[in-house]
Amino acid sequence: MQQVKAVIARAKGEPVEIVTINVPDPGPGEAVVKVASCGVCHTDLHYREGGINDDFPFLLGHEASGVVEAVGPEVSGLVPGDFVVLNWRAVCGECRACRRGEAQYCFNTHNAKQKMTLADGEGAGTELSPALGIGAFAEKTLVAAGQCTKVDPQARPAAVGLLGCGVMAGIGAAINTGAVTRGRSVAVLGCGGVGVAAIAGSALAGASPIIAVDIDAKKLETARRMGATHVVDSSVVDPVVEIKRICAQTYEGADGADVVIDAVGRPETWKQAFYARDLAGTVVLVGVPTPDMKVPEIPLIDVFGRGGSLKSSWYGDCLPSRDFPMLVDLYRQGRLDLDAFVSEEIGLGEVEAAFERMHHGDVLRSVVVL
Repeated sequence: MQQVKAVIARAKGEPVEIVTINVPDPGPGEAVVKVASCGVCHTDLHYREGGINDDFPFLLGHEASGVVEAVGPEVSGLVPGDFVVLNWRAVCGECRACRRGEAQYCFNTHNAKQKMTLADGEGAGTELSPALGIGAFAEKTLVAAGQCTKVDPQARPAAVGLLGCGVMAGIGAAINTGAVTRGRSVAVLGCGGVGVAAIAGSALAGASPIIAVDIDAKKLETARRMGATHVVDSSVVDPVVEIKRICAQTYEGADGADVVIDAVGRPETWKQAFYARDLAGTVVLVGVPTPDMKVPEIPLIDVFGRGGSLKSSWYGDCLPSRDFPMLVDLYRQGRLDLDAFVSEEIGLGEVEAAFERMHHGDVLRSVVVL
């Protein structure tokens, strides 16, 4: 066991704090990772606000890269010194989804069995709940070995670590869930980190037009830099009408976008996405709704008559072992600008301030660098 500095959320709504935690030596199927970087994600803020569950205290941080320091028994294909991006879908290989060759939908993902604990002060010895089973706002963390995905060690840690959550969620929503390809039109509602990643993924796939929708001019400008061909300020115009107009200019007879991605996750934006898609088009919900939100009232004949697909995208339907190395290679080739997602590099002590900047939409990602 060793002791390291880490950021925890001790109670609902309280500011985060830096504490000393105990990190056990890795047991069977586990690994200790020396964290190199960890992005500040909305999900971490949801944990702090009690929006996930009440298992306080939380060890925050999950969008991370690092170097494997030690592995436990029964670990293969991973050795100390490997540069990895951490993921929260360590697949079991045994459930129905895995057995039918769709491990990206694994029903039984797992985390480290041992618990990290508070080392000193109030509540010493208290077990910590690591965010998404990772807990990477820490100098070192304990994870299941399957949560470690080896990638090119020459890649910039702060950039590729973002594949661990938000960037992968957005790119995957477009490419994996939405099956975006050349000759397809795409509209993305909401241009935060995940929405902009969906735009970048659509551009990578060769889609056109790529329509970005938001109410924030700064976010729309960022979306344009990341590959949007058109931007729509939905505080000024009806986004459904505008998306249909733009698509009809490009493809004769089009009545909306082939794929509409809702990166906001609210009933009103999902309804806009539903009606902004073309006949037989696809709606992808990747923005995370709150438990109280309901699917808006839509005549069932419209669901039937418009055809197509209504999908949700969990983690971009990614398989980390397949997708992370491929996307890092594209980044290293200059075809995917992951650096553009890194708005600033900060220290462990600046996480609370980064939450505030994120809340105000001032950054795509603040990244803790250790």
